[in-house]
Order: sequence, then structure tokens, then C-alpha cells
Amino acid sequence: PRFTGPRTFMRLPHVQTTEEVDVAVVGIPIDDAVSFRSGARFGPEAIRSASVLLRPYNPALKVDVSERLSMVDYGDAPSVPGYHEETLARIQVFLEPLHKAGVTPLCIGGDHSMALGELRAAAKVHGPLALVHLDAHSDVWDSYFGIRYFHGTVFRRAAEEGLIDPGRSVQAGLRGTLYGADDEREPARLGFEALTWEQLKDIPPDEYGERVRARVADSPAFLSFDVDFVDPAFAPGTGTPEVGGPTSGQAMSYLRALTGIDFQGFDCVEVCPPLDPSGTTAYLAANACFEMLSLKALGKRTL
Repeated sequence: PRFTGPRTFMRLPHVQTTEEVDVAVVGIPIDDAVSFRSGARFGPEAIRSASVLLRPYNPALKVDVSERLSMVDYGDAPSVPGYHEETLARIQVFLEPLHKAGVTPLCIGGDHSMALGELRAAAKVHGPLALVHLDAHSDVWDSYFGIRYFHGTVFRRAAEEGLIDPGRSVQAGLRGTLYGADDEREPARLGFEALTWEQLKDIPPDEYGERVRARVADSPAFLSFDVDFVDPAFAPGTGTPEVGGPTSGQAMSYLRALTGIDFQGFDCVEVCPPLDPSGTTAYLAANACFEMLSLKALGKRTL
């Protein structure tokens, strides 16, 4: 029965090995960098629990992830509560061996600042990555409260450090109130292509996928999915919800459209279980992760 046994992602074996492994699921239980509602440190646990309902075959993309991929649940990256920059350094150290071994990490979290540690590890091996980013927020503010490392500054820091190539990157789903008109222009000023939800909702998923593929081209890429991309009616358990967004079904369609891209890392972030006792948000996140696995499986050559 699915409700028995230890909680690993999709009931995968909990093994810290890189031998003959294609994808390693890694929990990153942190929320020291949130600016509003905390609790995302419990996200990995909730996503793992929700994922036991997942089955291996994706009927929308016509792929069986277990046939194409060797997968493990690699456990959780180390963190130091209260010392965020040290945590980011430890995340990087934890993930670098996976990239060096040719294993693609799928990280579940955890607040969005964790992506900086992920990208530092990935860029050490692959060089600057194209960012494919689905989120209600661009996360390119310069600072919060005079501090440079928050979940709303992560992709500005990543661009400044040369971890991502904004000219190859696409952000989509942006919405909500801002501090001023300059906030709306900032992603483009940094070189990102940024689509608001008002723009994205008028683009069919297939057209969105073509647009992303054209911009990413043959660059190695990183897919980051913030659950607040989805309207809080479908994902209430997140720290900074923004109303007026896509349904969970629409979100899955935009993810499925991202075939044919060389993804070298994935994450699903900002799941905050204390704010959603029903577990709806965790089920959304688990299924978003399954779509990411499906994208990787479709790119896996079979003999």
C-alpha cells in the first residue's frame, strides 16, 4: 500500500550514490530567506509524502519515467538554520559531486533562495545556464532590508555571479503588486525575457515552449518552478501568494511544453505545508516534479 514505508520521493530508494544514476531527488529544507510567511523548511517532507501517489507513466507526454531513468532519493542537503549564506555554501558542496558524475539533481524545497546554491554547483560543471523560470515574481530585486541574499534577490545574484545567462533565459507568470514601475522593467534591464501572466495566458503552451526553445537554443538549462506561479486557490500553501494566476492544470500544460531542452537541473520551491493543512499545494508540487522527470526522460537516449 502507498501509505506504508518510509517517505521517499515516489517511493524511490534512499541511496546516496551516483553510480548508474540519471536523476537524484534532493530535499533542501530551508526558509531563512523568506520575506513574509515562513514554514517552507517543511516543504520537502510534504512533497515526498504527496509523491507516493505518483505512478511511472505520463499519459500526456507518452513516457514512462521509470523505464527511461535510473532515479534515487538522495536525501536532504545540509543546512544551518539562522546562517543563510553558510547554508548556501553547503548546498553547493552537496550538489557539485552529482553534476560532476553526470547526475541531474531535482531539488525540492524550501524557499527560492536555495536556487543560488544549486546554480553555483551546476555552473561549476556546465558553465552559465539558461534559466527557465515559472513564478509570480521575477526575484531580481537588489536587496531586502539592506541584505543581498533573500528569496526575492536570487536571480539577480545568479546573473551577477555569471551562473546564468539572462540572454538565454525566460521568466513567465509574473504578476501582483510592485513597489514601482521600475520593478516591472528590471528583468528586461538585466537581459531576461520576462512574460507577465497577462501575456502568458494569451499564448498557447506549445507556442510558449517554442519561444523558450528558441531563446535557450543548445545551452544547458535550469528549470525553476515556484508554486506561487499557480493561483493560491490551487496552491494556498506558499509564503508570498499572488491572486489571479493559472490553475494547476494550466501550470502542468506549460511545464509539459518544455520538451527538447537540455535541462541539467530542476527545482520546485516555496511549498509551505503549515499554510495548507489539506496538502493541496504539496500534491501540485509533486506532480510538477513528475513533469520535470518526464522532460528529462524524453531527452534520455535509449539503446
